[in-house]
Amino acid sequence: MKNVILITIDTLRADMLRSYGSKANLTPHIDSLKDNIVIFKNSHATGPYTQASFQGILASEYYLEYGKEKKLNKNKILISEPLKSQGIHTVGFHSNAQLSYFFGYNKGWEVFYDSMKDDVSDMYPFIRGAEINNKVKGFLTNFNFSKPLFLWVHYMDVHEPYIAEGKYLSKIDPNIKLSKEEMFSLFKNTILPRDISDKDKVGTLRSLYMAKVAETDRYLKELFDIFGSHNLLDNSTIIITSDHGDEFLEHGGLSHDGKMYAELINVPFLVYDKSFSHTTIDTPVSLIDIPPTICSIFGVQPAPSFKGKSLYPFNSIASYVLYGEAMGKIGHKEKDTDRPIYYIVKDGIKVIYREDGSNWQAYDIEVDPADTKDISAKLTEDKKDKLNSFIGRKK
Repeated sequence: MKNVILITIDTLRADMLRSYGSKANLTPHIDSLKDNIVIFKNSHATGPYTQASFQGILASEYYLEYGKEKKLNKNKILISEPLKSQGIHTVGFHSNAQLSYFFGYNKGWEVFYDSMKDDVSDMYPFIRGAEINNKVKGFLTNFNFSKPLFLWVHYMDVHEPYIAEGKYLSKIDPNIKLSKEEMFSLFKNTILPRDISDKDKVGTLRSLYMAKVAETDRYLKELFDIFGSHNLLDNSTIIITSDHGDEFLEHGGLSHDGKMYAELINVPFLVYDKSFSHTTIDTPVSLIDIPPTICSIFGVQPAPSFKGKSLYPFNSIASYVLYGEAMGKIGHKEKDTDRPIYYIVKDGIKVIYREDGSNWQAYDIEVDPADTKDISAKLTEDKKDKLNSFIGRKK
């Protein structure tokens, strides 16, 4: 009997992991899985922030499929729904308000913990990884493993405001000596207003972010230990990914706004199974393919609304066209003038277009994976036409 576990780590950039080129030793536990893991080296989120990306991860849909809506559209089917209908246990633990019952993400779950009734603070505006792990441990202790299990676990700890623990920060930069209050002040006075005037502060924020990545890797190890104590590692396929990254001036900004550049869109996508051998897949893939892939592992028919395709079995994958869309907002407040932003990846070229009249942008992601050199002057009409067809599908 096969189980599937989906682990999503909010705001985790791909380039924080050694398997994606990092020189830092931030994720020793994830790195330790390398012998039994499939690595999608060029995986793309469908949007640069939670609302835009998670509709791909959990519903295999694009964010603006039915227009800009605050809540999950009733026509969008979560991966939990077809699985539950086939007798698979569906269980989710997370602490992201944007994915709460209020926004419609509680559909199809037998157990759904979103922490919205728990107390949090300004410094830690979400339930932390250790408590999420305790929730999972408590559930598994009393769980009857008579049927297959689909378990979703989401960590918020990498997300701002980056209140880092000293034992992790000292390994990143021992020269940074900040109190938690000072870290929080950097969040309030630098990140929130998007103040990029002091490059040293931005560098400090990046170090705090990296420390939070290291902290979350520790939570992940604890979670795997819990799985091991319940023999879940022997009969489970475990997917590890993220909804988006964070920016530290790569394209002139901070945090995760309405942009489609690599630091926000390129996320880790790893699949662990004890029966796997180390495999690297270079073909660009989209997180919109996660729900149909999970259905394939379970042998369940995907929902008709799913826009993605199954990547299982994880071997040779033919190239295909990737899309993403979001609102081009800055910060947490949208303005009436905010317009959608889109991207397409086709034949190794990423094309970005804003509906506010901005010029087209294009990047050769095979030679310029960080999106630093705009080659839109050489952009061919076929790629513009392909993206315009995607944009116009709703009209």
